[in-house]
Amino acid sequence: MKRYGLIAGNGRFPVLAPEAARKAGFEVVAIGIKEEASPEIEPLAARCYWISLGALSRLIEICKQESISEIMMCGQVKHAKIFSSIVPDWRLVKLLTSLDTKNTDALIGGVQKVLADEGITLADSTLLLKDLLATEGALTRRKPSNDETRDLDYGRRIAAALSAHDIGQSVVIAERACVAVEAMEGTDAMLRRAASLAEGKPLRLVKASGRRRHLLFDVPVIGPQTIEVMVETRATALAVDAGRTLLLDRQELMDRANRASIAIVAYA
Repeated sequence: MKRYGLIAGNGRFPVLAPEAARKAGFEVVAIGIKEEASPEIEPLAARCYWISLGALSRLIEICKQESISEIMMCGQVKHAKIFSSIVPDWRLVKLLTSLDTKNTDALIGGVQKVLADEGITLADSTLLLKDLLATEGALTRRKPSNDETRDLDYGRRIAAALSAHDIGQSVVIAERACVAVEAMEGTDAMLRRAASLAEGKPLRLVKASGRRRHLLFDVPVIGPQTIEVMVETRATALAVDAGRTLLLDRQELMDRANRASIAIVAYA
């Protein structure tokens, strides 16, 4: 039986992945990040270990103990945790001191190299959930209006320019003006910040997968919670990248979006 390791962060992504693995006849050994992952992952995995965010050596030790040669990162780990009180182990300290910058690309790229040196390959994080990736075109009953389309097109240009700097995945647009750019706070907090600045103007949200052509980490995700926050903040339309964005709990997601008359479109 094929065996994968799964590094579990927060959200629904790391819960759905082992469920899909079980259906496909694969075995998943979950390694939950104590500061992020849900206990829901435990009964879904063949075995489950819990480690601190800073325990890179322990992660490698578990992989060797379980004979894991491929591991995937599922779920979010808040970038701001880098600056928290979490104590990194000696291996992570060595990695951090070797980096010129501590953005997502540099950090995960460094971890990827450390794992590769130990014979462990970082696998496509969507490997078990390909059927949840957004397909090209309008995903909701309502398509974006002309005004919304102009805002989304503008937002996609802004997001593409920002992706070169690995700042964040999302931008918020109102009337062809960029109201907010996602940094470490995450999409929900960015939307709420944008709403506080837009003075009641309807918002449009653009989530982009960045310049990376791989899906090893930091894959954009939307789910029912995304729609809740969009309703709260008067965001009326959402653009995502087709084939590179995970739609979690898709039926509920689409039902909520349709009830709220929110337009979602996936661009190739």
